[in-house]
Amino acid sequence: MRKRWMSLLVTGLLVGGALVPASPALAAPTFKVPFPCGQSWSGQTRSDHSPANAVDFNRTDDLGDPVVASAPGTVDRVTDLGGTSYGKYVRINHGGGYSTYYAHLNGFNVSVGQTVGYGKVLGWVGSTGGSTGPHLHYEQRLNGNDIQVRFNGTLGLYWGTKSYTSDNGCSSGAGNATVDTSGTPLTVRSGPGTGYASVGTVADGTRVTIACQTSGTTVTGTYGTSSIWDRIGSGRFISDAYVYTGYDGYIPGIPRC
Repeated sequence: MRKRWMSLLVTGLLVGGALVPASPALAAPTFKVPFPCGQSWSGQTRSDHSPANAVDFNRTDDLGDPVVASAPGTVDRVTDLGGTSYGKYVRINHGGGYSTYYAHLNGFNVSVGQTVGYGKVLGWVGSTGGSTGPHLHYEQRLNGNDIQVRFNGTLGLYWGTKSYTSDNGCSSGAGNATVDTSGTPLTVRSGPGTGYASVGTVADGTRVTIACQTSGTTVTGTYGTSSIWDRIGSGRFISDAYVYTGYDGYIPGIPRC
């Protein structure tokens, strides 16, 4: 009988005469690639990294590119270690013992205690601390220990280099908008600018679907002056200055072309 009682103590807690099982571990957040929707980045892992399960992200001319929260949470550290270690870095507490680190930043865009969601810009890619060139040092941790990263539940590549495309902050579909030219047909261009060839027109009042947005020739139109161009089909771009989207600037969640 004594052995059986000791076994019960090991497997649970006796509270008020009732045996309470240990609480199950909380599920991990759905982490996403820590860059804006639609961007592709090269992520490298290596066994001699510190810590080993961290990922270094790079792409061409990435200095100053925005770094975004990979899952909702609360910013609990915004620190500048100067010319050593992580340099400028941000840590997010996601609850359940999970946290993420974003290091070697060029600057900060958040403060301690701030609640963030998917796609929130935390700072910008830099080369601070012990970095030898611009990149993002990224970590996922559980109870303070680095773990192998997962994006959308899928394990990252260990060990080597892999291209990751972000769906962080993406909307569920493309953006819908309305052309407003006060009656004049709007010229459709083959690229994002007035210097590109005309490939047709769309009538005033036409409802269009915006697949992605990019910058190009600055145009003054119905909605002010804008350098944003909206892609409404393969090789078909219209100036955002003549399009009602409901937003002043880029549409949140719509990828950049």
